[in-house]
Amino acid sequence: MTSTFMGLETARRALSAQQAALSTTANNVANANTDGYTRQRVSLEATDYFPAVSKNAEKTAGQMGTGVQGKSVERIRDIFLDYQYRLQNNSAGYYDTKAKALSQMEGVLNETDDSGLNSVLNSFWNSLQELSNNTNEESARSVVARKGQAVAETFNYISESLTNVQSNLKAELNTTVLDVNSLLSQLNSLNKQIAQVEPVGLLPNGLYDQRDLLIDKLSSMVDIKVSYNKSGGNALASAEGTVSIEILDKNKQSLGTVLDGKNYEVSELAANYDNETGLVSSISIGDTAVQAESFSSKGSLLGFIESYGYITADGQEKGVYPEMLSDLDNMALEFAKAFNEVHRNGVTKSGEQGGDFFDFTGGETEPAKGAAGKIKVADSILDSKGANIAFSLTGAANDNANATKLANVLTGKITINGKETSVLDYYAGLIGELGIEAQEANRLASNTETQLNDADINRQQMSAVSLDEEMTNMIQFQHAYNAAARMVTLQDELLDKVINGMGVGGR
Repeated sequence: MTSTFMGLETARRALSAQQAALSTTANNVANANTDGYTRQRVSLEATDYFPAVSKNAEKTAGQMGTGVQGKSVERIRDIFLDYQYRLQNNSAGYYDTKAKALSQMEGVLNETDDSGLNSVLNSFWNSLQELSNNTNEESARSVVARKGQAVAETFNYISESLTNVQSNLKAELNTTVLDVNSLLSQLNSLNKQIAQVEPVGLLPNGLYDQRDLLIDKLSSMVDIKVSYNKSGGNALASAEGTVSIEILDKNKQSLGTVLDGKNYEVSELAANYDNETGLVSSISIGDTAVQAESFSSKGSLLGFIESYGYITADGQEKGVYPEMLSDLDNMALEFAKAFNEVHRNGVTKSGEQGGDFFDFTGGETEPAKGAAGKIKVADSILDSKGANIAFSLTGAANDNANATKLANVLTGKITINGKETSVLDYYAGLIGELGIEAQEANRLASNTETQLNDADINRQQMSAVSLDEEMTNMIQFQHAYNAAARMVTLQDELLDKVINGMGVGGR
């Protein structure tokens, strides 16, 4: 025979389970707008049936249910959707960084209006053409001097501006490294807290949410692999355990473990710089150094490295900004050398042999590094207001042959960076390549952003709080709670009859 109070205990368990479900629903509603929160639900399961199978089991009509209990409070989350989101997140971080770096470069070069170098070079060419037509005009020679100075100053401005942006990229690169290390430290702390809670049979859902939010942020900086280590003790089967994190290269091969979830150890990242060039030489992961050219873990960190610049094992300077600066330096040097050579072969109005039209702050630049930032018009040209410009080959008043040759330096063939081209064509090629690269980066940044949003929507559909769904659950659990309360009242009435209404016959 079952216990007299069995029905009351069954109803009590129902009250307790439905109350837990209502409390969890209330918590979901309260955190509907909390960043990183994952909706939760109480896992309800039937309690053991009575009687249990045994030799001395009581004889009943059959096993009877004894009620319900809340087994655990679990998060509604899909690890595969997390993986998809983080896969897109590191691509979005990489392409967004590259697109912004290229956009800043386009802003400096500013070839969308008349203030860019191309426009200044064309103005200089026009002034030389004007001089060839008006060799006796003092104003024409003065204009050539001023236009030449504008060319030099534009080279200087572009070089200085690109160098400043490059310095800012270095600061952002260092900040990203610090952010990665900070996230790893926070994740390690959460690992320790989770390892203390899980073995006693509880699920630290709040800690799980914090950890996943940090991992999401980390995935935008580097490509990572997340693996889980089960906790010991009485941990539930649904307990996630601690996490270990590895950094992956472009082939999804491990570059090193940065977070050891078993031993609670963090291997910090560090960016190492070449002493001579100042560019990134390697990335350290704990005690392991990965050459910069071999570090291919997609994310914002790689975007900053490729934009700021790195040095290869054989000493080559690579990267968006170093390569553009190098191209401009070579262009400035070869243009100045070619122009000076023609100018030295000419004769001024006073019959003197022409000297250098351009020179460089600190002397001749060889190799070309820094030439764009040092180029200037020679003092002899500026001080004479153009009188020392060698426009003639013979010294005759109407001889404009050298002025024509000087103009042809801009459009004629010279060798720049091993390529036979003209100054104007070479610069047009640089701008064209930059435009194509920036367009491609913007396109990929837009595509990955769209894919990231799609992945986030899929994840939110699974894990985010839906107020409509929670309202439906609230009504469902409330009705169940009310019914359980009514059962308690019914059991009270039955027990009252047993206790107070039986055994009173004959009184």
